[in-house]
Amino acid sequence: MAFLEGRNLHKTYRPSRHNLVHALRGVDVTVGEGEMVGIVGPSGSGKSTLMHVLGLLHAPDGDRNPPASLVFDGVDVTGLPDRERTRMRAERMGFVFQTFNLVPTLTALENVSLPAEYAGRKRTEARKAAGEALAMVGLEDRTGHRPMELSGGQQQRAAMARALVTNPALLLADEPTGNLDSENTAELLDLLRRCNAERGQTMVLVTHDPRVSAACSRVLTMEDGVLVGG
Repeated sequence: MAFLEGRNLHKTYRPSRHNLVHALRGVDVTVGEGEMVGIVGPSGSGKSTLMHVLGLLHAPDGDRNPPASLVFDGVDVTGLPDRERTRMRAERMGFVFQTFNLVPTLTALENVSLPAEYAGRKRTEARKAAGEALAMVGLEDRTGHRPMELSGGQQQRAAMARALVTNPALLLADEPTGNLDSENTAELLDLLRRCNAERGQTMVLVTHDPRVSAACSRVLTMEDGVLVGG
Protein backbone atom coordinates (compact mmCIF):
# COMPACT_ATOMS: atom_id res chain seq x y z
CA MET A 1 0.00 0.00 0.00
CA ALA A 2 1.21 3.50 -0.80
CA PHE A 3 2.58 5.50 2.11
CA LEU A 4 1.56 8.80 0.53
CA GLU A 5 -0.97 9.03 -2.27
CA GLY A 6 -2.62 12.02 -3.91
CA ARG A 7 -5.30 11.88 -6.59
CA ASN A 8 -6.62 14.69 -8.81
CA LEU A 9 -4.71 17.35 -6.87
CA HIS A 10 -5.48 20.85 -8.06
CA LYS A 11 -4.27 24.08 -6.49
CA THR A 12 -5.39 27.48 -7.71
CA TYR A 13 -4.23 30.86 -6.44
CA ARG A 14 -5.72 34.27 -7.11
CA PRO A 15 -2.90 36.80 -6.55
CA SER A 16 -5.16 39.61 -7.77
CA ARG A 17 -8.79 40.09 -8.81
CA HIS A 18 -8.03 39.58 -12.50
CA ASN A 19 -5.25 37.00 -12.23
CA LEU A 20 -5.69 33.27 -11.60
CA VAL A 21 -2.74 30.89 -11.26
CA HIS A 22 -3.32 27.16 -11.77
CA ALA A 23 -0.31 25.79 -9.88
CA LEU A 24 -1.48 22.16 -9.92
CA ARG A 25 -3.70 20.80 -12.67
CA GLY A 26 -4.88 17.37 -11.56
CA VAL A 27 -1.78 15.64 -10.21
CA ASP A 28 -1.81 11.93 -9.35
CA VAL A 29 1.20 10.91 -7.24
CA THR A 30 2.20 7.90 -5.16
CA VAL A 31 5.16 7.61 -2.78
CA GLY A 32 6.04 4.25 -1.27
CA GLU A 33 7.17 3.81 2.32
CA GLY A 34 10.93 4.30 2.61
CA GLU A 35 11.30 5.88 -0.83
CA MET A 36 13.53 8.89 -1.45
CA VAL A 37 11.69 10.70 -4.23
CA GLY A 38 12.95 13.75 -6.09
CA ILE A 39 10.66 16.24 -7.82
CA VAL A 40 12.29 18.24 -10.62
CA GLY A 41 11.08 20.72 -13.21
CA PRO A 42 11.49 24.32 -14.34
CA SER A 43 10.68 27.26 -12.09
CA GLY A 44 6.93 27.78 -11.91
CA SER A 45 6.14 24.18 -12.84
CA GLY A 46 4.30 23.55 -9.55
CA LYS A 47 6.81 21.30 -7.80
CA SER A 48 7.02 23.38 -4.61
CA THR A 49 3.23 23.69 -4.52
CA LEU A 50 2.95 19.91 -4.80
CA MET A 51 5.35 19.49 -1.89
CA HIS A 52 3.32 21.95 0.19
CA VAL A 53 0.11 20.05 -0.55
CA LEU A 54 1.71 16.68 0.26
CA GLY A 55 3.07 18.15 3.49
CA LEU A 56 -0.33 19.54 4.54
CA LEU A 57 0.94 23.11 4.41
CA HIS A 58 -1.71 23.88 1.78
CA ALA A 59 -4.99 22.11 1.08
CA PRO A 60 -5.88 21.04 -2.48
CA ASP A 61 -8.82 22.74 -4.18
CA GLY A 62 -12.04 21.30 -2.82
CA ASP A 63 -14.33 22.05 -5.78
CA ARG A 64 -13.15 19.48 -8.33
CA ASN A 65 -14.98 16.56 -9.91
CA PRO A 66 -13.85 13.95 -9.16
CA PRO A 67 -12.79 15.39 -5.81
CA ALA A 68 -9.16 15.52 -4.75
CA SER A 69 -7.93 12.93 -2.28
CA LEU A 70 -4.78 12.74 -0.18
CA VAL A 71 -3.95 9.72 1.97
CA PHE A 72 -0.98 9.68 4.36
CA ASP A 73 0.03 6.39 5.98
CA GLY A 74 -3.46 4.96 5.60
CA VAL A 75 -5.25 8.08 6.88
CA ASP A 76 -7.40 10.24 4.59
CA VAL A 77 -6.09 13.74 5.31
CA THR A 78 -7.84 15.51 2.42
CA GLY A 79 -10.36 17.46 4.46
CA LEU A 80 -8.71 17.63 7.86
CA PRO A 81 -9.38 20.85 9.79
CA ASP A 82 -6.43 23.17 10.33
CA ARG A 83 -5.84 22.03 13.90
CA GLU A 84 -5.55 18.38 12.87
CA ARG A 85 -3.31 19.26 9.92
CA THR A 86 -1.01 21.15 12.28
CA ARG A 87 -0.92 18.21 14.68
CA MET A 88 -0.13 15.77 11.87
CA ARG A 89 2.71 17.96 10.61
CA ALA A 90 4.17 18.35 14.09
CA GLU A 91 4.05 14.67 14.97
CA ARG A 92 4.73 12.88 11.68
CA MET A 93 6.53 15.26 9.30
CA GLY A 94 9.76 17.24 9.07
CA PHE A 95 10.47 20.16 6.73
CA VAL A 96 13.65 21.66 5.27
CA PHE A 97 13.61 24.88 3.24
CA GLN A 98 16.24 26.65 1.16
CA THR A 99 16.15 29.75 3.37
CA PHE A 100 16.74 27.74 6.59
CA ASN A 101 13.99 29.66 8.50
CA LEU A 102 15.92 29.60 11.78
CA VAL A 103 14.77 32.03 14.48
CA PRO A 104 17.64 34.56 14.71
CA THR A 105 17.26 35.26 18.43
CA LEU A 106 17.38 31.59 19.46
CA THR A 107 20.38 29.31 19.80
CA ALA A 108 20.81 26.25 17.60
CA LEU A 109 19.61 24.06 20.46
CA GLU A 110 16.53 26.21 21.00
CA ASN A 111 15.74 26.31 17.28
CA VAL A 112 16.01 22.56 16.90
CA SER A 113 13.94 21.84 20.00
CA LEU A 114 10.94 23.86 18.75
CA PRO A 115 9.30 21.10 16.64
CA ALA A 116 9.61 18.64 19.53
CA GLU A 117 7.90 21.12 21.85
CA TYR A 118 5.17 21.75 19.25
CA ALA A 119 4.68 17.97 19.11
CA GLY A 120 3.91 17.97 22.83
CA ARG A 121 7.20 16.97 24.45
CA LYS A 122 8.26 18.57 27.71
CA ARG A 123 10.96 21.19 27.31
CA THR A 124 13.64 19.07 28.99
CA GLU A 125 12.84 16.14 26.69
CA ALA A 126 12.74 18.41 23.65
CA ARG A 127 16.14 19.93 24.50
CA LYS A 128 17.64 16.44 24.97
CA ALA A 129 16.29 15.33 21.58
CA ALA A 130 17.61 18.55 20.02
CA GLY A 131 21.08 17.91 21.37
CA GLU A 132 21.04 14.41 19.91
CA ALA A 133 19.83 15.71 16.54
CA LEU A 134 22.55 18.38 16.45
CA ALA A 135 25.15 15.73 17.25
CA MET A 136 23.82 13.61 14.40
CA VAL A 137 24.51 16.44 11.93
CA GLY A 138 27.91 17.26 13.43
CA LEU A 139 26.93 20.41 15.35
CA GLU A 140 27.32 19.19 18.92
CA ASP A 141 29.86 21.98 19.54
CA ARG A 142 27.51 24.69 18.18
CA THR A 143 24.45 24.16 20.37
CA GLY A 144 24.76 27.57 22.02
CA HIS A 145 25.39 29.52 18.82
CA ARG A 146 22.75 31.70 17.18
CA PRO A 147 22.18 31.51 13.41
CA MET A 148 24.29 34.59 12.65
CA GLU A 149 27.21 32.85 14.35
CA LEU A 150 26.93 29.83 12.04
CA SER A 151 28.12 29.44 8.46
CA GLY A 152 25.61 28.77 5.68
CA GLY A 153 26.42 25.07 5.74
CA GLN A 154 26.08 24.94 9.51
CA GLN A 155 22.73 26.74 9.34
CA GLN A 156 21.44 24.18 6.83
CA ARG A 157 22.65 21.34 9.05
CA ALA A 158 20.83 22.96 11.97
CA ALA A 159 17.71 23.15 9.80
CA MET A 160 18.16 19.45 9.02
CA ALA A 161 18.48 18.66 12.73
CA ARG A 162 15.28 20.62 13.37
CA ALA A 163 13.49 18.57 10.70
CA LEU A 164 14.78 15.29 12.16
CA VAL A 165 14.35 16.00 15.89
CA THR A 166 10.96 14.27 16.13
CA ASN A 167 12.15 11.32 13.99
CA PRO A 168 9.40 12.05 11.44
CA ALA A 169 7.97 9.37 9.19
CA LEU A 170 8.05 11.80 6.25
CA LEU A 171 10.74 14.37 5.46
CA LEU A 172 9.97 17.05 2.85
CA ALA A 173 12.66 19.39 1.55
CA ASP A 174 12.38 22.32 -0.87
CA GLU A 175 15.70 23.09 -2.62
CA PRO A 176 17.73 21.90 0.40
CA THR A 177 21.08 22.51 -1.36
CA GLY A 178 20.14 25.81 -3.01
CA ASN A 179 22.42 27.94 -0.81
CA LEU A 180 25.22 25.41 -0.29
CA ASP A 181 28.64 24.93 -1.86
CA SER A 182 29.78 21.57 -3.22
CA GLU A 183 31.32 20.34 0.03
CA ASN A 184 28.26 21.15 2.12
CA THR A 185 25.97 19.72 -0.55
CA ALA A 186 27.85 16.42 -0.43
CA GLU A 187 27.61 16.34 3.39
CA LEU A 188 23.87 17.08 3.33
CA LEU A 189 23.20 14.40 0.71
CA ASP A 190 25.17 11.87 2.74
CA LEU A 191 23.05 12.71 5.77
CA LEU A 192 19.81 12.39 3.79
CA ARG A 193 20.85 9.02 2.39
CA ARG A 194 21.82 7.74 5.85
CA CYS A 195 18.51 8.82 7.37
CA ASN A 196 16.66 7.19 4.50
CA ALA A 197 18.60 3.93 4.70
CA GLU A 198 19.14 3.59 8.45
CA ARG A 199 15.98 5.17 9.84
CA GLY A 200 13.66 4.18 7.01
CA GLN A 201 12.37 7.73 6.61
CA THR A 202 10.35 8.47 3.50
CA MET A 203 11.58 11.59 1.71
CA VAL A 204 10.23 13.97 -0.93
CA LEU A 205 12.87 16.40 -2.22
CA VAL A 206 12.11 19.31 -4.55
CA THR A 207 15.25 20.32 -6.40
CA HIS A 208 16.96 21.91 -9.40
CA ASP A 209 20.23 20.26 -8.36
CA PRO A 210 21.16 17.18 -10.43
CA ARG A 211 23.27 15.91 -7.52
CA VAL A 212 20.15 15.73 -5.35
CA SER A 213 18.02 14.03 -7.99
CA ALA A 214 20.85 11.54 -8.65
CA ALA A 215 20.79 10.56 -4.97
CA CYS A 216 17.06 9.74 -5.07
CA SER A 217 15.57 6.32 -5.64
CA ARG A 218 13.00 7.79 -8.05
CA VAL A 219 12.58 11.14 -9.79
CA LEU A 220 9.29 12.78 -10.80
CA THR A 221 9.24 15.56 -13.39
CA MET A 222 6.73 18.41 -13.33
CA GLU A 223 5.78 20.76 -16.11
CA ASP A 224 2.95 23.31 -16.18
CA GLY A 225 1.30 21.93 -13.07
CA VAL A 226 1.25 18.26 -14.05
CA LEU A 227 3.58 15.28 -13.71
CA VAL A 228 5.10 14.40 -17.08
CA GLY A 229 7.57 11.71 -16.04
CA GLY A 230 8.80 9.53 -13.21
